[in-house]
Amino acid sequence: MRVFVTGGTGAVGRPTVPALLAAGHEVTALARTPEKAAALEGQGATPAMVSLFEREELASTLAGHDAVVNLATAIPPMSKFMSKRAQRDNHRVRAEGSAAVVDAARAAGVGRMVQESVCLLYRDQGARWIDEDAPVDDFPMARGNFAAESSAHRSPCGVVLRFGWFYGPGAAHSEQLLAQARHHVGMVLGRPDGFLSSIHVADAATAVVAALGADAGTYNVVDDEPLTKRAYADALARAAGARTWLRGPGRAAALLGDRLTSLTRSLRVSNARFRAATGWTPRYPSAREGWRAVTA
Repeated sequence: MRVFVTGGTGAVGRPTVPALLAAGHEVTALARTPEKAAALEGQGATPAMVSLFEREELASTLAGHDAVVNLATAIPPMSKFMSKRAQRDNHRVRAEGSAAVVDAARAAGVGRMVQESVCLLYRDQGARWIDEDAPVDDFPMARGNFAAESSAHRSPCGVVLRFGWFYGPGAAHSEQLLAQARHHVGMVLGRPDGFLSSIHVADAATAVVAALGADAGTYNVVDDEPLTKRAYADALARAAGARTWLRGPGRAAALLGDRLTSLTRSLRVSNARFRAATGWTPRYPSAREGWRAVTA
């Protein structure tokens, strides 16, 4: 396939571009700067200097492609994560940018769309397993993702991937958590016995490749074994080679309300539907194995 990728230089895009190329696909990827264009060329992709928000220019660029993979985000760093102002750019990319990409793809006759989303949209289900039919929650930070999902489903074959919490090389938030672990701090947001569903960025990349053959629909892409937040912090500490001296903020994080609600809830998400639909299997069954590989 000829595949066009947005967000090809981001945390998930960086491993996705070579994974697509290794699978035999021809890849064009959006680049916003000459430096990013050079990085994409170095991987073997064809860079396209075009704006995510310019429908006509995008449609011209997308002509002749078979699929679009939209991985574009503007997630702020942890230091600004709770800032509504910092979240505006991400909302615009998710809502306006995704709509523009789908409109351009439809105008160019591209029938297959793969859209990145997140499993943090689901309501807290405690220790119960969560599949794609579980209820989702409407809170401010989720609305951009809902808009992106809605846009993707306007495509003749729209595939939405609700990813777990990314970790691994290039995933800035997880790299900050690893740095804290090396300083003996274990970050636990919400109840320690609540579940956190994660995914290594390398496994996210192979999931994107597999999604090119999936039927239209919404799929969860997470580890086989979600860990409790206490177990996740312990896995991170072992990978960092440092005992945890301070753990928190725990339940107190809930006091910050909807600005952290996506991270404080318990989400034990299942990947069974995506595995059955595509045959995809994560290389790292849980964050225990994944974090060991990151620091090996």
